[in-house]
This record gives sequence, structure tokens and C-alpha cells, in this order.
Amino acid sequence: MENMFCFQCEQTAGSVACRGKAGVCGKKENTANLQDALTSALISLACVAKENAMNVTEQTHRIILEGLFTTVTNVSFDDAAISRQIEITKNETEKLNRNKSDYKAYEMENIWQANEDIRSLKSLILFGLRGMAAYAYHAFLLGYKNKEVSDFFYQGLYAISQDWSMEKLLPVVLETGKVNLKCMELLDKANTETYGNPVPTTVPLTVEKGPFIVVTGHDLYDLYLLLEQTKDKGINIYTHGEMLPAHAYPKLKEYPHLKGNFGTAWQNQQKEFDHIPAPVLFTTNCLMPVKDSYRDRVFTTEVVAYPEMVHIDDERDYTPVIEKALELGGYKEDTVFTGINGGKTVMTGFGHNTVLSVADKVIDAVKKGDIRHFLLVGGCDGAKPGRNYYTDFVKKSPQDTIILTLACGKFRFNDLDLGTVAGLPRIMDMGQCNDAYSAIRVAIALAEAFKCGVNELPLTLVLSWYEQKAVCILLTLLSLGIKNIYLGPTLPAFVSPNVLNYLVENFNISPISTPEEDLKKILG
Repeated sequence: MENMFCFQCEQTAGSVACRGKAGVCGKKENTANLQDALTSALISLACVAKENAMNVTEQTHRIILEGLFTTVTNVSFDDAAISRQIEITKNETEKLNRNKSDYKAYEMENIWQANEDIRSLKSLILFGLRGMAAYAYHAFLLGYKNKEVSDFFYQGLYAISQDWSMEKLLPVVLETGKVNLKCMELLDKANTETYGNPVPTTVPLTVEKGPFIVVTGHDLYDLYLLLEQTKDKGINIYTHGEMLPAHAYPKLKEYPHLKGNFGTAWQNQQKEFDHIPAPVLFTTNCLMPVKDSYRDRVFTTEVVAYPEMVHIDDERDYTPVIEKALELGGYKEDTVFTGINGGKTVMTGFGHNTVLSVADKVIDAVKKGDIRHFLLVGGCDGAKPGRNYYTDFVKKSPQDTIILTLACGKFRFNDLDLGTVAGLPRIMDMGQCNDAYSAIRVAIALAEAFKCGVNELPLTLVLSWYEQKAVCILLTLLSLGIKNIYLGPTLPAFVSPNVLNYLVENFNISPISTPEEDLKKILG
């Protein structure tokens, strides 16, 4: 294709698609086309793997995960890195094809130029697979694998390559969500068995004087290794964005130099990192085009890449990051920062283990009428106008409601002091986006306790989406039959009118309107 075509994220141009020379996310036309070429290579690899299943190895699986993860929004802006991944994928395809069967390289135009309903369903599968690959990759690095999850990446990519009808593709869409639940369960097991069950933790937003490093993204393994390598070096570590929940894991809490959280959600980094006197380590999909004011202090690792930035390879030697922290020196005095609403601390650590440990208290409060409703307000944050809805929604929620939240969307309101209800904090941060698994666990447990279906619970999901991990979580919720979800700030551009009609008729998905109107509908 001569020009880029991309509509995989919420901020896509005109809520239709990014075309021309650059996308709204900042990636250039050539980068977008290389990501399409990588996706094509991955689909070809999956097709060959289906015919040569006996030859598939762990290396094949890692290539699939890394390739899909590389194409998630805000992961890689580096054409050279993407080109290397394409070559690795093509070489693996040739290596796998030992019987030399004739296969035709897949072309992405087959999706983008297809009938809009077929394009919509195949996009849901592809974007869901991209999001799920990120979760599977994090678990993979900790040594956790699941054959059903691994196998489905090949099945899903193969389905995209086929000339199937809507009726045949729709079950694959829902299966993507079903398998993603197993993937999130796998990552939850990997994280909790490695670092312990999260516990409620108050996290300061003040940065202490002296050298420090900011770690952003999602990968707890990178943070753990950095904490190990910075012991006794006089360098403090601060989380940013989706790394905030790390403070709640017992094994990570053991490091006294894990001090607090710097900044808010990913889309504010160009302002928050402006002239920051410390290096920033990017571990996953939260990288924005880098400004000159902090270009010399950005480091990437894993599949994250940006031209001319120092990349920490698989050996995970963070010496360049450590040296940069010592060189820059940090702030001269303790520096007080606040959240978006002026709060000086935030809380995290309300995973399923914590919430279910007080399930009796919660159930009793609901039966007494002290807790009227649970509102899961969370998901991806973003820069597009309209996201203040979530702040206002939480502020206007009645005192007898509890706000469950997760992912970076919580930074819109997680520093608010909403007090308590029935002895429980009204805002409970359940963790990263993948910790939607915790919310699902809690919902299922409450449904069992009240002897009802999940859709009959006093629980409503009000979700914000931005990128592909939010897509796979939405598919998971749909695969579980969860209805009455409010979605915003806009509906996905890749969902065609007919597919949207199916989702509305079968799952009663609603676009958000105003906080007042939606609260009235939810609470009656």
C-alpha cells in the first residue's frame, strides 16, 4: 500500500483511520507499513506452522509473541528494529517449512480492502491477539506457559488468512476473548507466584532528593531486575503509569529504594518528563515520540524501540541507565508532586486475593443496603478530549457506591479522597489492565454468593479503551456473556455498523453519554 492505513487505537484520525504520512500516535507512514509487513509475515508463519506442527518450537512461539507485541500501539517507532523482526519471522517460516510446501505470503490488503463486516471481525481477532500477546509475553519471561493459549495464536492468525464468512469468523472473535481469560489467569499466576499476592499499599507521589530512575510500562520482571542491580547504589526507583501496582507486591516491597510513583498516565509523559533530572526506562507499550528535552535520558528494553535511543538487550544489563541516573543527580531537594486532582498519595493493591478476603464484609454490606452498587471504572487512558467524563463520573458517584478500577485510566481520579463505605475504601485499584482477571474473579465469586448471574449483580462496567489490550479484555467480557457495558470515549472505528448492531443486540453495549445520564440509568 502506498499510504498507511491504521485504525487500531481509539485516537485514530477522525474516528475513521490514520492515513497518509503519519498517524495520530506519532508513527510514520513507513513504520506503519513495516508493522503491516511484520503482521503479514506472522500470519504466513502461523499458516506454515499449522501444516508443520511437529516442527514448532519454543523459539517459534517467542517470535509470534514478540512480533505481535511489536505491532501494539506505542511500542516501536524504530524501522530498523521492526525490519529485523520481519527477517527473524521469515527465517523461522523457512526453517519450519521442512517439507517445502508451497505457501503464499499473506498480504494485509486482504483485510483492509475486504467487505467492512469481514474486515471488522478480522480486525477484532487481530487486535485481540496483539493485546493477548503482550500478556503472554510477560508470563513467558517468568517461565509460565499454557498450551491452549500458545496454540490459539496460530489458530487465530490462520483464521485471519482464510476467506471465511461472518458466521464462521464470529465464533473465533469470542474464542479470542475466552482464551485471553486463560492468558490473564496465567499472567496472574506468574506474577503472584513470583512476587506474592498484592496487598493494599499507599504510594507517595513525592520524589526524594538525589539520583533516581523512573520505570514505566507493565513488565514487573524488568523492574525486579533493575531493583536488584541498583541495590546499595544510592539510587531510588519510581514507577510511572501502569507500573504503579508494583508497589503492592510483597517481594518488590522488600526493596527500600522502591520509593513511590512519578507522574500519571502515559499520554502525559511529554510534559512530565520535560527536563526530568533522571533516566526513564520504557518496558512496554507506553512510548510517545521523544522530545529533545529528555532525549538523552530515554532507555528502552524488550520489544520497545525508538530511533537513536539506547536499547537494553536481553542480557538486561542496566549499567547505562544507572550511570545516567548518577550523572543527572536527581532533584536537589525533596520535590512534592500531586495527582491530577491534587492528591499527594495514591493507593493500589486491591487484587482478587485482597477483595475476596473481605468478601463476607462486602456481601453483608450489600445485603444491609450500605453498598448500593459497584462501578468498575477503568481501562486505558489517552489524550483525546472527552476523557474527563471518567473523572466527573467518579466524582458524581453516590457515597453508597464503590469504585473498582484498573489500568492507567485510574489516573484520572485515583488521587481523589472519596472516603469509605462500610469500612472499605470507596476507590479500590485492582492493578494493571491484565488485572481485569481480578475483577472477573471477584464478580464470579459475588454472583455465587448471591446465587445469581453476573449480569444480575449490582455491578456495572464503565470502560475507557485506547489500544489492543483493551480490545482483548472487552472480548473476554463478551465471551463470558457480560452485558450492559458502557464504553468510551468513542466506539472503535474498526467495528462496522452490522458488527456493532450485533454487539448491541446481544450484549447491550452502550457508548458513554454524560456522567449524570449514565449514573441515572445505572442506579435507577
